[in-house]
Amino acid sequence: MTEKIINPKKVRDLIKITDSLSESIAQISVDCVIFGFHDNELKILLSKFPELDLWALQGGFVGQTEDVDMAARRVLEERTGVKDIFLQQFHVFGKANRPTAEFLKLGFVDTHLNFDDFPFLKQRIISIGYYSLVDFFKVIPKANLFYDYCQWYDILNLPPLAFDHAEIIEKALTALRKSLDYELIGFNLMYDSFTMNELQKLYETILGETLSRNNFQRKILEMDILERLEKKFTGGAHKAPYLYRFKSR
Repeated sequence: MTEKIINPKKVRDLIKITDSLSESIAQISVDCVIFGFHDNELKILLSKFPELDLWALQGGFVGQTEDVDMAARRVLEERTGVKDIFLQQFHVFGKANRPTAEFLKLGFVDTHLNFDDFPFLKQRIISIGYYSLVDFFKVIPKANLFYDYCQWYDILNLPPLAFDHAEIIEKALTALRKSLDYELIGFNLMYDSFTMNELQKLYETILGETLSRNNFQRKILEMDILERLEKKFTGGAHKAPYLYRFKSR
């Protein structure tokens, strides 16, 4: 009979996690969907389950003494090292049959710990969703206590996802698309100055559709959110485009 191989580090980490849950509301969690824009691609920041080809959003339980917004910021920093970014709450995921226990149980594989000894992990969990759109280059994912590592993935080519995180990402993307105009999410990741074409590329990537150049420019200018700067000279034969920046809030 083959002896079961125990991973000591995994056991230590899992004990730390379960101990920390004693100070949490075990049936309320937060999940953070972090979008990044790079090379005209919309990306998602995901974390890898230890030793499994399975990925997840940045999620965790809400502390007994903290606001849910504070919990979202804390969880994101613990999982990725990312902090001081704007997070927008967008949906509550509360289906009675959310697939949480079956995935949490995977964390106990290759340990001497018994999942059945932690009954609170089997209970129904309600999750509050948050999203943000960040500067791809300002986010440097790091290894952490909960997952092997974090990595950016193209939203059109996602790996196998745990829990109901595919649904959460879909709803977050819908919320992001609806918020583009009135929340000015682009403010968080555009360069200090940019062309109208670069801003349009951002909108098209997020919306997943091609926009009319003239209609887009007219719409953006009518919103009175941009300040026009000097022209961008590239040395080419074509007319140089104007540079813009967002007006100060």
